[in-house]
Amino acid sequence: MSFDPAQTGHHRSNRAHRSLSPSWADRLSDLTHPGWARTLAARRVLAAALVCLALALLARGDPGSGRSAVVVAARDLQPGVVLTDADVDLVEFEAGSLPDGAVTALSDVNGRTLAGPTRAGEALTDVRVMGPRLAAAAAGMDDARIVPVRLADPAVTELLREGDRVDVLTVDPGTPANPDRRSGATVLASRAVVVLVTPSENGRDQRERVVMLALPTSDATTVAAASLTSAITVTFQ
Repeated sequence: MSFDPAQTGHHRSNRAHRSLSPSWADRLSDLTHPGWARTLAARRVLAAALVCLALALLARGDPGSGRSAVVVAARDLQPGVVLTDADVDLVEFEAGSLPDGAVTALSDVNGRTLAGPTRAGEALTDVRVMGPRLAAAAAGMDDARIVPVRLADPAVTELLREGDRVDVLTVDPGTPANPDRRSGATVLASRAVVVLVTPSENGRDQRERVVMLALPTSDATTVAAASLTSAITVTFQ
């Protein structure tokens, strides 16, 4: 086989001309048949992109894990309502938007008494229903109880609102009037917190309305016992 210097020079000239002024066909050929260096660079870029995607997915986590089912009011509810399944729904919320103490099971509120007015769609918390959490939150201490009383004067009951602080008094019917003791009045408890006044219903005797008071356990026991035998009233603070 003979070696033709002229032909070799011609090929070199063509390659030089192609590299200096490539045609569209040449460029397409380069893209479809990349060199080793270009292939390695492309693989590195792809690997870096996959790593970034994996880190982003790891930081985001499972989309479903950031949501929780919470008990909400199915309709506008009045205070004093005894909750049933028809009054509440389970709705998913973003975990970061939930209030503290949000109730997550229907069984936790079924049969419980609602302590305040609640709008449809509002999430229920442990202090929105009657129970130890509400007593502790209202009285400002863990050792607290809620005691129901019927006041001697229904007009006073009409004036009470949730959150009012009152002193609880009684007058022993057998105690004669004594100016020094203010006609025999006895203070049973101080700074009781009104957590609920049962609503007035059509045809219902106003004297049957009940006032729920949050008190320290010892005071709650005293008030509950006195309410069985004596007339109870309150004074506002």
